[in-house]
Amino acid sequence: MVIVGRSLLVGKPLLALLNNLNATVTFVGRHTKKRATLTRQADILIVAAGVPSLVKAGDVKAGAVVIDVGINRLPSGKLVGDVDFASVVSQARLITPVLGGVGPLTVAMLMRQTVELAEWRRERAAFRVG
Repeated sequence: MVIVGRSLLVGKPLLALLNNLNATVTFVGRHTKKRATLTRQADILIVAAGVPSLVKAGDVKAGAVVIDVGINRLPSGKLVGDVDFASVVSQARLITPVLGGVGPLTVAMLMRQTVELAEWRRERAAFRVG
């Protein structure tokens, strides 16, 4: 598994999560030398580098699962991911689209955490009063 992107919001937390699950993860940045050599070895490729269309078909192993976490607005107004979807879709076994891919899951998890924190706060407040 390869993660492209070392951000504090996605890359590093995802690396920690996957390491805690005993996954073997290669962690690279957008400026890593021979990045494509590493990404071409990945059965699972997660891209969160913040660079529009950074990963092309030649950077992806045939049959890989590609998870594009990035979302970028081009000067034209078009939204694109960090993966060049059009070129990679035929190379990958599975690929997430930019709109309707990882985004809805992110929103769902934020809502879940909001509810959990609200319940925790209510329980904590009840404990202090009682």
